[in-house]
Amino acid sequence: MTPTADPEPAVSAGEDPRRYARLLTEVYDATMSGRRAPARPREVIGDSWRRVAGLGVDPDHGGPADALGAGELERLRRESGLEEILPDLTGSLRSVLADSENLLVVADSGGRVLWRSGAPSVLDRADRLGFVEGADWAEDSVGTNAIGTALVSRSAVQIFSAEHYVRSHHAWTCASSPIQDPRTGRVIGLVDVSGPASSVHPTTLALIDAVSRLAEAQLREKHRLSLDTLRSVAAPMLARCDRPALAVDGHGWVAAVASVPVRSRVMLPTDVAAGQLWVPSLGVCDVEPLPGGWMVRPADPADTVVGGESVPTTLRIDVSDTARTLVEVQSRFGRWSHEATPRHAEILFLLAVHRDGRTAAELAADLFGDHGRAITVRAEMSRLRKAFAGVVLAQPYRIDPAAVVELVLPDDRARLLPQSSAPGVRPFRVAQ
Repeated sequence: MTPTADPEPAVSAGEDPRRYARLLTEVYDATMSGRRAPARPREVIGDSWRRVAGLGVDPDHGGPADALGAGELERLRRESGLEEILPDLTGSLRSVLADSENLLVVADSGGRVLWRSGAPSVLDRADRLGFVEGADWAEDSVGTNAIGTALVSRSAVQIFSAEHYVRSHHAWTCASSPIQDPRTGRVIGLVDVSGPASSVHPTTLALIDAVSRLAEAQLREKHRLSLDTLRSVAAPMLARCDRPALAVDGHGWVAAVASVPVRSRVMLPTDVAAGQLWVPSLGVCDVEPLPGGWMVRPADPADTVVGGESVPTTLRIDVSDTARTLVEVQSRFGRWSHEATPRHAEILFLLAVHRDGRTAAELAADLFGDHGRAITVRAEMSRLRKAFAGVVLAQPYRIDPAAVVELVLPDDRARLLPQSSAPGVRPFRVAQ
């Protein structure tokens, strides 16, 4: 599918939904048949259509697989991290959507529908599409739709009528906005409003995005309260501590420090346990449990019971998932993982394929096509090196030559970091 070079349609869905729907249908039919379209689809739509076509989603018969059973659905609800904020998340929207034709949906980070509510008539229509609790609405399951496409793009998305990849969804419009866990930066789910295409409104996307930001603010407040509780427990212990120490929660967020430079977070191993382990930016540390967290104390070299290097031995960069990049560091002191930002994912990928290193100017060209943006690169590298102290080195910027790098790529190289427009990444999107 190759979109035409013609300009975007001037009319918007809010101005004339019926006319816009007809134009989108013409664009869709022409694109699917390989003919010249009267206009380009929006960039987010064109990118999604190419992705799901590569995944083999059938535009004429695509649909979700059978929904999960009640037991598995309840497990996903508990593990989603959304249950505790669900009343606040959906309460205001229910009042806005009362007596409307729209459906309110909350999905998890994989695009699985966890909860939904709406009028019986719209619920019945959704049932016929398989848009039910427990159904998978990720892109690779049902093609371009607000839930799946918002998860891939990590941004709020509204999909109208024939912008959906599967024809049976063309009668619908939907708007979704992801919710990030402020403790980890990972997307834990999203909120979605869906309904008949005729119900589209230009303010719906802004409303959904505002609700998602409110949910994130509530999660931040809950996190702040948990750190306050940990601080009250740890403060007396730190006051008696005869060496530098930090009290951190299970995600490494710092509640209190003693004789240690102030910092907001340290990276803890995924399988953290009491004993000695390697912590980025601190080195080998003694770790002891606290109620709601851990006491972390940089170890005295004379007391270190685990020999060997104090740097990680393996760096695993997993870019196989189009929605996120996971980085795992493993050493003899433990294992920890980190979800990289889109920009840091690009940088880590580039450093992994250029093991001899890149200067700031070279990375600027790789990322932006402009050698002159070295200052921007240095700022990003400063943040990246704080997260991967001892792993990512400078002069030139490179991954420690002593580390083993495992780069996990998608099966379809054309889907490598699909949201990236970096000139240095594009040449590696080669079909296998």
